[in-house]
Amino acid sequence: MGGLEAAIAPFSELERTWRIDAEYFKKDFLATQDALEAIERRNVASLVGVSDGNHFTISEDFVDEGIPYYRGQDVVGHFFVESSTPNFITEDAFNRKYMKRSHLHRGDVLLSIVGTIGELSLVDSEEPATCSCKLAILRPHAISPEVLATYLQSKHGRNQVKRLTRGAIQGSLLLEDMDQLWVPTWTTDLPDRISEIVRIGRASQNLVKQNTAKAETVLLKALGLANWTPPEPLSYVTSSINAFASGRLDSQYFMPAKIEVQEALRKLPGKPLGERFASIRKMMNPKKDGAPAVVRNFDVTDALQPILDDEKERVATEEIGSTKKTFNDGDVAISRLRAYLRQIAVVRTDGKIPSVGSSEFIVLRPKTKADEAIAPETLLAFLRSAPVQTILKWCQDGSQHPRFSESDLLAIHLPDAVEAASAEIAGIVLEGFEARRKARSLLEAAKRAVEIAIEDSEAAALAYLDQMGAV
Repeated sequence: MGGLEAAIAPFSELERTWRIDAEYFKKDFLATQDALEAIERRNVASLVGVSDGNHFTISEDFVDEGIPYYRGQDVVGHFFVESSTPNFITEDAFNRKYMKRSHLHRGDVLLSIVGTIGELSLVDSEEPATCSCKLAILRPHAISPEVLATYLQSKHGRNQVKRLTRGAIQGSLLLEDMDQLWVPTWTTDLPDRISEIVRIGRASQNLVKQNTAKAETVLLKALGLANWTPPEPLSYVTSSINAFASGRLDSQYFMPAKIEVQEALRKLPGKPLGERFASIRKMMNPKKDGAPAVVRNFDVTDALQPILDDEKERVATEEIGSTKKTFNDGDVAISRLRAYLRQIAVVRTDGKIPSVGSSEFIVLRPKTKADEAIAPETLLAFLRSAPVQTILKWCQDGSQHPRFSESDLLAIHLPDAVEAASAEIAGIVLEGFEARRKARSLLEAAKRAVEIAIEDSEAAALAYLDQMGAV
């Protein structure tokens, strides 16, 4: 049929709204239906409480720091929603009567039902949080949250969600269709194995943050700034000479905390960051001849995790709408937007697929072989440390999308003590990176085991987990 598909469906077997659109009868969807009809199953609506997030206007209550307010994009690529970059709302907004129905609990599964339909995240924190109506809140009462999340991320879970999606311009998944979304009823200890794997994966992911913090502690000790805390005076004065020399008249730029830490770093032997690392400005125009066919395209939010690696899915270059910065393995990418988010990461890719990223990234690379003595992971710890973040915070300009300049970043004094401690610091960070890789591998193994259980048997799925060395 020239690559086309055709399916025959008896009128008597149409679903309750009599869908006859071709998309509903794709071969992959029918294969999933056949596989699930061959085993014991229950629908999602019988296993969980189903609701969705806030439907009311909330943007006026957004703040820089507060209670997380998750949106559809926040569950994309984040199995655990706490690793995303939500907006934040005030406590008063969170406690409004109409918001209570969308308060999140640990164990909730957030499923995107508008836009990026089928993406999901698991809520792992007991801290207050809420979400928008672009997300369905699935609150399990007869199934493990870890098992439900893993299953819905599997091929057969995704196929069902895609099949149930309605609408042409902007598709959506209706909450009322959750009784047509089927989940296998397993008879072995496979669900327990899946739950344990997900919990271990979460603990491994936590090591990334823990080791990054540990590396920062070692760094600050080497700099003699382990006990430094920023001063918070009610008023301060600077000279007109400083103001005109910097080209800035805003008071924040001359915050004493920033001046104090700059002076503390300058007292130590070393050089400005810009004398050891070059800012790489090479760009890729996706519309020009010679652009690669596929790339890994990193956004600034990807740098919330301290590593940009090959786990990022490749995309067709023609789908990218703007010019991007190019990355090499070993580069350090720093988002100049909203410094307090610490969106700084080491690029660790094999180079087989070109890596590019947002033009909001400043990309640093050693100028000489001697400068490579400071490992990228060590530079990462330095740039994420409290003293450097204090400098960047008070260098920001703008109210809606505050950003710092490249010149302010490159002027930061890089003490020689950073190089002296580089091996120890890099080792700690790399240990965290390995834990992250292990976590992703475990979660992929759990998802594949679910697929094997449906397509073959639970025994085959358990044997696969044993072969993979999973719990």
